Amino acid sequence: MPYVSFEMDEDVAWITLNRGKVNALNNELQSELDDCLRKLESDPAVRAVVLTGTGKFFTFGLDIPELFPYSKEEFTEFLTRFTDLYAYLFLYPKPVVAALNGHTIAGGCMIATACDYRIMVSGKAKISLNEITFGSSVFAGSVEMLRTCVGNRNAHAILYSGAMLTAEEALDLGLIDQKTTEGNLREDANKVAQDFASRDPRAFASIKRLLRKPIANEWKLREQASIDEFVDIWYSESTRAQLEQIKIYS
Repeated sequence: MPYVSFEMDEDVAWITLNRGKVNALNNELQSELDDCLRKLESDPAVRAVVLTGTGKFFTFGLDIPELFPYSKEEFTEFLTRFTDLYAYLFLYPKPVVAALNGHTIAGGCMIATACDYRIMVSGKAKISLNEITFGSSVFAGSVEMLRTCVGNRNAHAILYSGAMLTAEEALDLGLIDQKTTEGNLREDANKVAQDFASRDPRAFASIKRLLRKPIANEWKLREQASIDEFVDIWYSESTRAQLEQIKIYS
């Protein structure tokens, strides 16, 4: 797979996103990540998963230049696959640790909040649900995953401001669980994953399902409506003008 790779470290599978400078999410990357997760789910040798990126980005989020020319119908299909992916990750029966090696922005932050634990490098890296700053909205599922991490009050603050948060600020808000250094990310994330891996897998899967399935069931009743509203806003004249100014190199 050109954009997603994985390796085993004892009973922990490390999945790495590697697409250009910013690991922007497009159809191919999403499909590869979904395929990889499904293969690892059925492998009894895998007791936990670590999801990370390469370079200075965990992921920038949606690949705006690639998606910008899509028709509304094509974009709606893409977003449906994206929200299905984070819902699958949120309910994944094995522990998933997000090792945030760099900037974790917008859709990338949604992927991170779907995981069970987030550890982020301190320094220049920022994490954000910054959609409001470029005239975009979010999804029902992304709001509920954020609330699961930070609570309702902090979810309001994060979404209304769209602020780019340092690891220290994100830790204070509960958006991440641990900060570390670039040099220690691998070791520290592996420690967390190995601790998860030591738990009885059936018990973990059962408890995770009891904690998270009611949340996912509730948001799925509203997810399609939130996607439709997202699309309407995305194609508005004011938001399109702001999206045209976003320059990334995927």
